[in-house]
Amino acid sequence: MAVLPLLLCLLPLAPASSPPQPATSSPCPRRCRCQTQSLPLSVLCPGAGLLFVPPSLDRRAAELRLADNFIAAVRRRDLANMTGLLHLSLSRNTIRHVAAGAFADLRALRALHLDGNRLTSLGEGQLRGLVNLRHLILSNNQLAALAASALDDCAETLEDLDLSYNNLEQLPWEALGRLGNVNTLGLDHNLLASVPAGAFSRLHKLARLDMTSNRLTTIPPDPLFSRLPLLARPRGSPASALVLAFGGNPLHCNCELVWLRRLAREDDLEACASPPALGGRYFWAVGEEEFVCEPPVVTHRSPPLAVPAGRPAALRCRAVGDPEPRVRWVSPQGRLLGNSSRARAFPNGTLELLVTEPGDGGIFTCIAANAAGEATAAVELTVGPPPPPQLANSTSCDPPRDGDPDALTPPSAASASAKVADTVPPTDRGVQVTEHGATAALVQWPDQRPIPGIRMYQIQYNSSADDILVYRMIPADSRSFLLTDLASGRTYDLCVLAVYEDSATGLTATRPVGCARFSTEPALRPCGAPHAPFLGGTMIIALGGVIVASVLVFIFVLLMRYKVHGGQPPGKAKTPAPVSSVCSQTNGALGPTPTAPAPEPSAPRAHTVVQLDCESWGPSHEPTGP
Repeated sequence: MAVLPLLLCLLPLAPASSPPQPATSSPCPRRCRCQTQSLPLSVLCPGAGLLFVPPSLDRRAAELRLADNFIAAVRRRDLANMTGLLHLSLSRNTIRHVAAGAFADLRALRALHLDGNRLTSLGEGQLRGLVNLRHLILSNNQLAALAASALDDCAETLEDLDLSYNNLEQLPWEALGRLGNVNTLGLDHNLLASVPAGAFSRLHKLARLDMTSNRLTTIPPDPLFSRLPLLARPRGSPASALVLAFGGNPLHCNCELVWLRRLAREDDLEACASPPALGGRYFWAVGEEEFVCEPPVVTHRSPPLAVPAGRPAALRCRAVGDPEPRVRWVSPQGRLLGNSSRARAFPNGTLELLVTEPGDGGIFTCIAANAAGEATAAVELTVGPPPPPQLANSTSCDPPRDGDPDALTPPSAASASAKVADTVPPTDRGVQVTEHGATAALVQWPDQRPIPGIRMYQIQYNSSADDILVYRMIPADSRSFLLTDLASGRTYDLCVLAVYEDSATGLTATRPVGCARFSTEPALRPCGAPHAPFLGGTMIIALGGVIVASVLVFIFVLLMRYKVHGGQPPGKAKTPAPVSSVCSQTNGALGPTPTAPAPEPSAPRAHTVVQLDCESWGPSHEPTGP
């Protein structure tokens, strides 16, 4: 029994079993604050000076705030395996690029804030995987393009989409129409110029639509707007109301906006920009009867036109009205014409038949329509037989019909010389090319008084060596023009046209004055003039020779002067000799001799008598006689 107390005393000394430890978590990134003690886990790094997404993030985090940093890109691996992340804020960084699939693992994400960055476009794969996203904030970027499939993965769950303060000129309206659960749509402060009719008809839960400060001149009626009451401010609005903001747009207050004026809503600061009678007035202060439109009126149409088969033809129709009418064309067979392989319809009302066929002739109908009505005009087109083939060296061509404004300016041709030859009259109309040399020629044409309302003359010419047709516009009072940009030794085809205003249609038309073909003289090869380097070398050699000759002459003069002065330097004068006595030795009697010491006596020897004649010399005395 004594053993039992001993065992009881030793029991506390036995190691107790330790409780289970939680899984180790990643260390908190530097300069960040992490909440990892309780759920949900949060990583907060606002204003931490980060240049990229920290690699040591806790992948279990439910909230990640990286706002107010300097992150420039979001890479694929930055947010990998963060399957539990619910809120991600990347606001006010410098993000320019988001890698495709960068958010692919964030399938639980509810809110994504990318506002205040430098994104220029949003592609189809950059938001892939966000199947539970509800709030997408993309404001204050530089977005200019939004892919049609960019929002496909979150189209059914998105409730808040903010695209304000960007550079969007167009939107994928069809993709936006599929956001059935969206509650707030911010499109303000962009560059939107138009909204298609029915763009919001399927957004049944839309409660706020902001289109402030765009370039909208009109807002088309939408079934959504007629179902819900429109309010200007969200404060105090009922749950079933739609808050619509469209101020700051250059609204054109005509009959197209009557539907909006008839809706009951609070007074706001929207204003009319046009027409001039309503410019600057508050939208809701303009009476309903002042929202008027003007039916279209056809002002110009092409005169009856005749072209040979195989040639292009352009039919023109101009109309005015408020709003600007849309012009459509109907063929003689009653078919509505549009862009095809043989025809092109332009927004300005021009219908261009690229290649005419004999069956294309008939009455074409121009229909101009707008919200106030429509107007029609008929244009007759005659398609004749194709022209006969032209010889390669022929200088004549068939003249086009008078009054055809497009006969001389076809839209395209394979050869400029063929273009001139096929569309201008023969050379017997009076156009003359005289005084043509190697690079210049004088063009003269007669007065065209029979053509009223001439605005100017047009000269068309090209050479046989290229296909470029050159145009020159000449004042209406000129009868000649000097061409100075010609190439030597080439043949030129030249035509002169008179540009005038057709009194019947008011359109600008052209009428040929005449054509001519001439050749420039070949350039004469200049005489063998020395080249500039040769002239420069010759001048240098000549100048060096002159310098050397001058030095030699100078040295020769110095040597001559040195000899003349008896070896003395030329600058020193010769010192005159002092007066002295000069004696000459002669045979004869002794004359006076200078005093000298007596010689010592010596042995006797034979003596020879020598007479010394001494004369006194001076600097200015002649020698004296003996």
